[in-house]
Amino acid sequence: MNTRKFLSVAFIALVFGATSFAQKTKMVGGAAMYPTKNIIENAVNSKDHTTLVAAVKAAGLVETLQSKGPFTVFAPTNAAFDKLPKGTVETLLMPENMKMLQTILTYHVVAGKMNSTDVAKAIKMGKGKAIMKTVSGGTLTAWMKGKNLYITDENGNSAKVTIADVNQSNGVIHVIDAVVLPKS
Repeated sequence: MNTRKFLSVAFIALVFGATSFAQKTKMVGGAAMYPTKNIIENAVNSKDHTTLVAAVKAAGLVETLQSKGPFTVFAPTNAAFDKLPKGTVETLLMPENMKMLQTILTYHVVAGKMNSTDVAKAIKMGKGKAIMKTVSGGTLTAWMKGKNLYITDENGNSAKVTIADVNQSNGVIHVIDAVVLPKS
């Protein structure tokens, strides 16, 4: 292969490779979320998820969310946690409430990688609703309103997906605007 042809091929590979990578990297909480990093490696950099990260650490779930997975995580923002009754987060972070905290956090996780297209297909197949089993053993119901994706917990409370398809090396994160809770 001559030098000119090689450089052309290299340039095309560089341009399309960079474009492809840029499309997969999303900004969340002021930080780039790299598809080559795992859920924890990315989440710790999001200034919008400091409460979630603190809760994951307090619940002893860091190793789990760093494992191979794959996982689909519906990740509440700090503002979502702020919507809970005053004192709820502080109470959940107490060591004696670790089991309850683990249940709530794993209620936001579905085994497997479900991007928004997969969820939308499941909603269509379910005639407007898709029931997803969470890692905690509960269920979340996914549904659409216009082009917006929502999840509803077992208590009838809903959260809107504000940033979808944040790809990770071990799954996908969908940022949500409310904390969902299992049936108590």
